[in-house]
Amino acid sequence: MAELVEVAESGSRSISHYMRVLGPGILGAAAAIGGSHLVASTQAGAIYGWQLVGLIVLVNLLKYPFFQIGARYTMAADETLIQGYDRIGRGYLYLFTALNIFASVVSTAGVAMLCGSILGLFIGDSLSVTQLSMIVLAGSLVFLITGHYKTLDRVTKWIIVGLAIATVTAVFIALNQGGVATPDFVAPSPWNLAAVGFLVALMGWMPAPIELSSWNSVWLRQKKKALGDELDYKGALVDFNVGYITSTLLAIAFVALGALVLHGSGESLATSGIAFAHQLVNVYASVMGDWSRWLIALIAFLCMFSTTVTVLDGYSRALSECFVQLGQQKGSGPTGHGARYTYPLMVVMGLVGALIIMFFKGALLAMLEFAMISAFISALVFAWLNYRLMKLPVVPERYRLGGAMVALSWAGILFFAGFNLLFGYWYLFVK
Repeated sequence: MAELVEVAESGSRSISHYMRVLGPGILGAAAAIGGSHLVASTQAGAIYGWQLVGLIVLVNLLKYPFFQIGARYTMAADETLIQGYDRIGRGYLYLFTALNIFASVVSTAGVAMLCGSILGLFIGDSLSVTQLSMIVLAGSLVFLITGHYKTLDRVTKWIIVGLAIATVTAVFIALNQGGVATPDFVAPSPWNLAAVGFLVALMGWMPAPIELSSWNSVWLRQKKKALGDELDYKGALVDFNVGYITSTLLAIAFVALGALVLHGSGESLATSGIAFAHQLVNVYASVMGDWSRWLIALIAFLCMFSTTVTVLDGYSRALSECFVQLGQQKGSGPTGHGARYTYPLMVVMGLVGALIIMFFKGALLAMLEFAMISAFISALVFAWLNYRLMKLPVVPERYRLGGAMVALSWAGILFFAGFNLLFGYWYLFVK
């Protein structure tokens, strides 16, 4: 799609240049490669084999325009999506803020519980998943409040590289060994009403909730302030595309692992946290060898810790921008005070997230399923808002969506609307 990267400047760019501008898109990938990949994608492969690969590719494609608008609008209008929502109408900003308040604490609890479960691999049974999750939340808050966001920006790309190498290696080894399912094994079909709940949960965080586009917008504007003219429109899109494509490919890789190692084995995924973490590491160890067990556990923990930190940082920064914007005149541009409430909001999110974890206790998969379904229901709202942004007068004509992207956007909006109706029917009459 040529219109995705229309830029006035031309000429070659060095790899070192793109390594410097990479950041917001990679942080977005770090947030995405969490519950949706380690849990939902693996579960999809374990239960249904290869049947859902096409759906995962489709959902990533249909969400692409709405995530990309986070980078496109910010570079075109020199403001975040949040100021853009306010330009559409103050009521939309209130709606966005309310939905994010809910999503922030649910998502924080979900990823912290998964991270705590993986931490339990190193600590053993001396602490419960609830206690381990509290340690993760406290550590994440200390990490952010003491100013280590820059460290996160630098280190995250290497954590993602490590996870990608380990996962792709495991997939190739498993492909060489062949799947464990016997030739006469009959896989259940996901193409029936009974499976709608699982499909909606899978798509909700695939590759991530659409509101994460606002995080990319906030991070990107901060990166632009730091790099100045070194970060241009083309560089911002390269950063976004690298992160988005990486998260999409890894989602498929985790489906492959589930399909090759667990599908047809007679083993079902554990619902408790630490048991699931052991199971996840065993998936890698069964194909790569027992020597890899602790290495994979460490990579998985670092991946989920970076996800937890990124979720706390992203939601708190976006909500801080919302509250600051709500205190300004409607439709006003950036104030320079968007981060005013970031740290207090981080603490509140951590405390409320801790309360949610105490309520769900060891029910990791139930917690994540609830968060994923909520994300899919709200996806329609965020998709429509982002599409509307690109028609605002502050967006120069050359940055607006081309014909292919407009068609893809409407296909996504109609898809989300249709599946929401189907989910409503399933919830009321089939569940």
